[in-house]
Amino acid sequence: MTAEANPRTDRGTWVRVLVRGAVLTVVLLGLVAFSVLLAKVTLTPSPASADLVTANLRPGRSLRQYAEDYTFLAACKQAGGNLLLGVPFGLLLPFFVPRRLRMIRTTLLTAVAMSVVELIQGALVEGRAFDIDDVILNTAGALLGYFVLGRRISHRYYTYTDDTGSPGPSAEKPEAEPKRAPGPAGRAKAALTKTAPTKAARAKAAPTKTVRAKTARTKAARTKTRQRDRPKPAATAPAKKRGVRTGRTDGAASGGQRATGSGTVRSLLDRLRGR
Repeated sequence: MTAEANPRTDRGTWVRVLVRGAVLTVVLLGLVAFSVLLAKVTLTPSPASADLVTANLRPGRSLRQYAEDYTFLAACKQAGGNLLLGVPFGLLLPFFVPRRLRMIRTTLLTAVAMSVVELIQGALVEGRAFDIDDVILNTAGALLGYFVLGRRISHRYYTYTDDTGSPGPSAEKPEAEPKRAPGPAGRAKAALTKTAPTKAARAKAAPTKTVRAKTARTKAARTKTRQRDRPKPAATAPAKKRGVRTGRTDGAASGGQRATGSGTVRSLLDRLRGR
């Protein structure tokens, strides 16, 4: 299985390398052709406008002049031409720029390249001058081309060419290593970890014990207060008094009986003496 998977992966890598080389070649040729076109458009002398053209270092000055002094078609031609000159930068540069911060790097490269072109125009070409508004319009055109088409194409290109380390469909998964049985030292450590409570467990158990003690104290105090608040039985006192009274009456009755018995004895003695 692995022998079959390795040729497939090798073929996939070779195909990706060839595709990458072909795409980069086409992009490079397009960049060269665009550079030639840019040179013809921007570096061609214009003696008729030598007395009319002046350098512009204030952003927005030329755009305001297009709106005020030019007709609508002429203004669209000037502004639209500068925008279109920047679009190929947004389409071609992402293929040569790293993926990280690609948009920012593309924008900076476009601004630097067009600034160099404008400087060459103002220094060497007759009838042309440096214009900061042209640099701004060219950079805006590069961003427009990047967001419309350049980002998607470059993203697909990088996702296809960077996927070289993916395994084939028949690649085998590595076998899992068998687990080794723990030795006596490992068993002792495992037993200690199971039996010995951790610091966190002790810290959790301590508050529970204190809470239980507090609840027991509160329950005992409540039971004491309930026993104190219960009313005492009032029927015991009258029973004792009744018992005392009955005892007195019984004693009086026994004394009366004794008195009557002694009286009868005396009457019998008196009768015997009279005879």
